[in-house]
Amino acid sequence: MTLRAALLTREYPPEVYGGAGVHVEYLARELAHHVDVAVHTFGSPRDDPLVAGAYQAWEALAGDAPHLAALRAMSVDLAMAAAVDGADVVHSHTWYANLAGHLAKLLYGVPHVLTTHSLEPLRPWKAEQLGGGYALSSFCERTALEAADLVIAVSAQMRRDVLACYPAVEPGRVTVVHNGIDLDEYRRDPATDVLRRHGIDPDRPSVVFVGRITRQKGLTHLLEAATQLRKDAQLVLCAGAPDTPQIAAEVTALVGRLRATRDGVVWIDAMLPRTEIVQILSHATAFACPSVYEPFGLVNVEAMACEAPVVATRVGGIPEIVVDGETGLLVDIDGGGDPQGAPRDPAAFARHFAAALNRLLDDPAEARAMGTAGRKRVEASFSWSAIAERTAGLYKRLA
Repeated sequence: MTLRAALLTREYPPEVYGGAGVHVEYLARELAHHVDVAVHTFGSPRDDPLVAGAYQAWEALAGDAPHLAALRAMSVDLAMAAAVDGADVVHSHTWYANLAGHLAKLLYGVPHVLTTHSLEPLRPWKAEQLGGGYALSSFCERTALEAADLVIAVSAQMRRDVLACYPAVEPGRVTVVHNGIDLDEYRRDPATDVLRRHGIDPDRPSVVFVGRITRQKGLTHLLEAATQLRKDAQLVLCAGAPDTPQIAAEVTALVGRLRATRDGVVWIDAMLPRTEIVQILSHATAFACPSVYEPFGLVNVEAMACEAPVVATRVGGIPEIVVDGETGLLVDIDGGGDPQGAPRDPAAFARHFAAALNRLLDDPAEARAMGTAGRKRVEASFSWSAIAERTAGLYKRLA
């Protein structure tokens, strides 16, 4: 009989806003070649044969208080746990669904596999977003992670972080399986129609950022660095979904200040279709990833697949993706400037990040060579088919 695996996730197409959602989308598709997959997700019903259920939060928890978001997630977890009876293994992604996986393990006696895409103790800025709900998200993660039969870390650095943050977890229960990418969807697009529609000049060099407006992604540091970029370079910000009104206002002010001193600042504050992101990445002279915390950094893999050289912070799993001096440049951050992981010397970090970007802007040949090398590295190391095969093998070992 084919093994039955239930994937539990907050995000699943078309409701995807981060790397974890992309991960589950492709993992589910490729796992279906090896096991019987049933996806259980937050949100509206999906017209997708892999989706077994989509769940809404309790109406009684409606409201704007920050902590209610965590309570709503926990209410969905209860519905998920009730729905996965009959699965041979449950596999949860992010704290939003970790509690559902833990409850299913208790209810049905099945193994719980948990993939860590980030860790709550290393994201203290979430308290700014969730208020007291941050204590609840931390509770959900800790409870599930410490009891899980297998913890999958998306990078070797993430594995080290898991063991440091949760010493009760036995090292033998934590393994590393990197994120992957669809090599057909993410490949260089020579067309320029998307660029022109968004006001990007294909004949000018460009530095591109793609990510949510959150402390984690370091966008404010990039905006400081951008004041020191070559004047002929465009800065393209595909940045939306701010965590809080405060950081939205901060980014708006910094973009306004930058636009007062230079042209070519393009801010696209909507979640663009994947095909449009691919074209923008394909024409980037450099892709910028100034994150202060990045357990893996899938967006760097996406940029490299489109042959964009990457300038990124040397944090988390990024050095396992970007080969310094070969597929891009890594910039030390010297974190510890505050509890949220900001650089100890923000001005120095911005200066060094700008210097790395300017190096590629000054030498287009080096930038192109790094972009070509990046594509080759992605093809060799980050295919979803290999990742799904390994994950299915882990399921079968446990079930």
